[in-house]
Amino acid sequence: MFPGRPAAEPGCIMAPHDIDCLVLGTSGVDVVVRPVDLARPIGGGRLVHVEPLDLTTGGIVCNSGIALRTLGLEVAAAGLVGDDLWGRIVRERLVDAGIDVVGIEPHPTEATSSSAVLVDPGGERSFAHHVGAPRATDTAFVRRQLPLFARARMALIGYVGLMPRLGGDLAAAVAAIRGTGCGVALETSDDGGPLAELAAALPLVDCFVPSLAEAAQQTGMSDPRAIIDCYRGHGAEGIVGVKLGTLGVLLSHGEVFEHIPCLPAPGPIVDTTGAGDAFLAGLLAGRHRGMSLRAAGLLGAATAACCVTGLGGTAGLRSFAETWRLATAEA
Repeated sequence: MFPGRPAAEPGCIMAPHDIDCLVLGTSGVDVVVRPVDLARPIGGGRLVHVEPLDLTTGGIVCNSGIALRTLGLEVAAAGLVGDDLWGRIVRERLVDAGIDVVGIEPHPTEATSSSAVLVDPGGERSFAHHVGAPRATDTAFVRRQLPLFARARMALIGYVGLMPRLGGDLAAAVAAIRGTGCGVALETSDDGGPLAELAAALPLVDCFVPSLAEAAQQTGMSDPRAIIDCYRGHGAEGIVGVKLGTLGVLLSHGEVFEHIPCLPAPGPIVDTTGAGDAFLAGLLAGRHRGMSLRAAGLLGAATAACCVTGLGGTAGLRSFAETWRLATAEA
């Protein structure tokens, strides 16, 4: 089990564990456009010939949530979407994936988060992004969802940095969640948000593995070990790591450090969108199954390797059995 259910606050009634992971935060739609030469300015009035546009869901709720469900976990989703067509599509696709959407709320004025994802022939991508409804997520929203958190073993919250109203109260929100007996993992995006907002929450967090770019912005450091030491210095006691792109991931838990390699994709690389979210889903799924840090990290790397073989963040995902075979082939 990951990471071991925290003790609930005195007087809190523990709910049954019918949710393995509750994913709270950003969700939306991605319009994927490929191939686009990202090294060359498109310029005004130029016609770019591309393949048929593809509409996928995106954001951590959809990317990590669907990956966790594909790997066999019971998953619920929580977050804000617009009262619009995109919001209905998000809900429908989560339901189709077998995810409980009881915690997805329509916002009365904000639009659903949306992105145009421009993908180059090698799979690298750039985004034109509208944050939309997730930016209205705040501690009051989290407190409305506390009965749902009480049913979950683990909560994954993201993206820190794209939910500014939650950022200043992040520690209070995480404390309230842990008060229900639910563990907490955090994920960042964009520039990761300021370290000052994150620092007070770190002692309460069970898993935090930002990208090197996000971690460098937060800490002012470039060495992964120094970055991890910085987070430890702010009280982080759970799994801490740094995603290093094609160089893999450095993970730390207690005195143990594990370098997890970037595994070869089981097919042509189509789109790297959502690879980081897929890695985190695999890591959490592995720890949920009682795996060692290295084995869970390899499951995460295999999940990311599968992810990049499909358009968007979820089309390339494979079952736990297939993903685990890929992970163990490289163990």
